Amino acid sequence: MDIDDYHEQLQRDAHFLCSDQRMDTELMDRLVLQLNRIYPQILSDKEAHGFRKLSVPTKVRLAELLKHLHRKGEEACHEFYRGLHIHAEDVYSSLPTRVIQKETADAKWSNTMAIHQERYVLNDRGPMFFLSCFSFAVGIAMLYYYGEGETLRSTSPFLHCSAARFSKGAKDVFISYSEVGRRKKGDC
Repeated sequence: MDIDDYHEQLQRDAHFLCSDQRMDTELMDRLVLQLNRIYPQILSDKEAHGFRKLSVPTKVRLAELLKHLHRKGEEACHEFYRGLHIHAEDVYSSLPTRVIQKETADAKWSNTMAIHQERYVLNDRGPMFFLSCFSFAVGIAMLYYYGEGETLRSTSPFLHCSAARFSKGAKDVFISYSEVGRRKKGDC
């Protein structure tokens, strides 16, 4: 169902609105007055007076108002829903078309929440795993940089390979440090 098709929604909700006890005379009058005062092109003074006659039962007046709005078209139906939302949010949120839209939206929202949760979980090992991996990498770098002798030359390919996943700037800094360490060792 298209959310913007208020004309069709009003047709589907008409039976519910006419049978709901919360659609009393006071609410009916507030809706008629809003439509008349704010949107006189939807409900003229003469039409509003007819829908506010207390001699006619509220349910009959409401049914006639809904038929009138349906004949007026999409904008009139939309403004009726806006007025209902303003004056009786509990009635508005319990309309059959709103309940269907809410259930559909909730189902879509719960599906996207599951997708978003999966997207942001990088691993399930926790922060200690990250710290241990980082510490290991720092330890190897320090051994390479400050280590003495030719025994640590075998770490050079490992460090260059580790730098492959860094951004260009970080990779340049990482490799330059490893080369500075190599030069220092050669100077000794």
